[in-house]
Amino acid sequence: MKAKKILFVFGTRPEALKLAPLILSAQRNRALKVYTCLTAQHRQMVDQVLELFKIRPDFDLNIMTEGQTLSSLTQKVLESLDPILRKLKPGFILVQGDTTTAFAAALQGFYHRIPVAHVEAGLRSFNKLHPYPEEINRVLISRIADYHFAPTQEAAKNLLKEGVSSQTIFVTGNTVVDALKLIRPKLHHFNSLVFKRIDFTKRIILVTAHRRENFGKPILEICRAMKAISEGYPDTEIVYPVHLNPNIKDVVFQKLGNNPRIHLLPPLSYTEFLVLMDRSYLILTDSGGIQEEAPSFGKPVLVMREVSERNEGIHLGVAKLVGTSFNKITSESKRLLDNPKAYQKMVMSKNPYGDGHSSERILKIILKYLS
Repeated sequence: MKAKKILFVFGTRPEALKLAPLILSAQRNRALKVYTCLTAQHRQMVDQVLELFKIRPDFDLNIMTEGQTLSSLTQKVLESLDPILRKLKPGFILVQGDTTTAFAAALQGFYHRIPVAHVEAGLRSFNKLHPYPEEINRVLISRIADYHFAPTQEAAKNLLKEGVSSQTIFVTGNTVVDALKLIRPKLHHFNSLVFKRIDFTKRIILVTAHRRENFGKPILEICRAMKAISEGYPDTEIVYPVHLNPNIKDVVFQKLGNNPRIHLLPPLSYTEFLVLMDRSYLILTDSGGIQEEAPSFGKPVLVMREVSERNEGIHLGVAKLVGTSFNKITSESKRLLDNPKAYQKMVMSKNPYGDGHSSERILKIILKYLS
């Protein structure tokens, strides 16, 4: 039997990370001819993940430019992907998550009448500006996609409420847990010179903040809170890998630079970041992916956003929404630093987002529908 063509399209580190276990599983299946297309929406960070999983894209669109806008990014993906789809004619296009790459690839798939499968479908914050532009991207992808791989029952319910046919929705778990399962055994043997100035005998507070909706006043409030926590707790060290976007980087280095207990690091490889997560005491973040990964390490997460589309962890109590106000961030951080019972209540070793077998489930569904 002739192998069926499927095409994975991705452009950022989270997409590559969450698709990698599925790509590797699909490549091992003789019934499939797997192609991968990298838009390189985030060049350096996505390359790190591809190297980690030994994935070499069949198509590299290399569209990233300095100061790129959302409209120019969307246009480049649409224009660059068009000739590839015309020539390749895959039986399936798979996109992941909520990026501009994922939305534009899904739209181009629709234009070419190619079935689109959406990995990590159904996440909703119900606020189109938080996160921006991700919330609208994932809503639009759901209108386009033919198959919806929802990570949780809550995500599946969101899709049903929007009128998506139940026959096209599959609850699979989140593939990020599959990725962690592949990588985690390597962490104990991993060392990096990036960490040499960090005193791991102290309680490490890992911080990430990069979202567009946190540009301006929110990032100033976050920086003010980090400074206050650092000054109030000499037994802690704050480690902050800083995003390269000047709207974040310039502010963070201006407000938090030259502090011996606040380590402003360049963007880390995924393995380096997981090592930090594993060795941290507490995580403060505006990231969606970290909310999914941290429970596997038993680390409490304070989410510096107004809303979250990953409510399972919040409902379980392993994560808490704190927004971006100085008072809320500092008060909730102090509560966990001062109160061992409150801290222990947020620690969980079981991950509510997956069991490490999501890729297997998705692959089985793809094979069924291709045949």
